[in-house]
Amino acid sequence: MPVDASGSSDAIADALGSLPGGSPVSEVARRLLDLFTGGSIAPGTRLPAERNLAATLGVGRSAVREALAALELLGIVDVRPGSGTYLRGEASELLPQTLRWGLLIGERNTAELLELRSGLEIYVARLAATRATEPSRAELAQHLDRMRAAGDNLGAFARADFDFHLALADAAANETLRDLLHVVRSLLQVYADRAVHTAADAALALEEHEAIARALEARDADGAASAMAVHMITAAERLRALLSS
Repeated sequence: MPVDASGSSDAIADALGSLPGGSPVSEVARRLLDLFTGGSIAPGTRLPAERNLAATLGVGRSAVREALAALELLGIVDVRPGSGTYLRGEASELLPQTLRWGLLIGERNTAELLELRSGLEIYVARLAATRATEPSRAELAQHLDRMRAAGDNLGAFARADFDFHLALADAAANETLRDLLHVVRSLLQVYADRAVHTAADAALALEEHEAIARALEARDADGAASAMAVHMITAAERLRALLSS
């Protein structure tokens, strides 16, 4: 039975069980994430006190404290001084943060993330070509207009570029795919924000986005996937050049 936000935190402690002796902070975080994303804990539910979690899991309070601090950083829990720690979102809303945590623990390298992003973006473009609604197409057109109007303001261009891809993922109408792509983009964003660093880069990126938009207007799934594949090749090349500089 789901635990509602006003219910006792005893049920949470009972559901966790103990961990093997000497479990690291990451394992404490994993156990908490498994519980939070299982759909049994309602948003806003107050978690047991650190000492109770530590006793239930069979670990030191410092391990629980560090795990909760990491989960707060990722936006999964909300630590309120003098009040307690609360779960922030629904299970579906926690998916991007959970996957991000898993990727960080796994120490996946940038080359693998670029390959993953390329495959996801291409599939998103294919789906969006047949699923995009008229409002979705209008939103994509607005972001293209912002890219054209950015001129020499490469920061504004990058924001419009990012928003175009977000809107495209929404148009694909697959929430799990959108969440996966959001995680990968987030991990690469520290580099992506600087990937378009010349007017020539921006001009080429605009042409590539326009080709994607034209395929979407024509409801050409193969054309949209091909146009996105071309864009992903040049985008990945810019990121690799940035990383090697």
